[in-house]
Amino acid sequence: MPWLLVVVAGLLETGFAVCLKLSHGFTRLWPTIAFAAFALGSFGLLTLALKKLDVGPAYAVWTGIGAAGTAIYGMIFLGDVVSTLKLVSISLVIVGVIGLQLSGSAH
Repeated sequence: MPWLLVVVAGLLETGFAVCLKLSHGFTRLWPTIAFAAFALGSFGLLTLALKKLDVGPAYAVWTGIGAAGTAIYGMIFLGDVVSTLKLVSISLVIVGVIGLQLSGSAH
């Protein structure tokens, strides 16, 4: 269950990062409100998960999901540049997070 919280928190991190861009420096109301909601949800779920998990692997999974998710969302929906190097780099982040998770202790 704690890992499910980390995964959902990572997806919410993607949401708050995207909304941060869409808020244009907190000058647009609804993206700013969405940013705050996603951020609170993400940090809240991560906080709950950290009661049962080691901080290093949990934080790595959370940030990895957020970073990869944000980059992928940007390429698909926001017109960010898609390149082979970017796709390989996202894959390496995902592989690194999986490796860190596999190397940690089981709970």
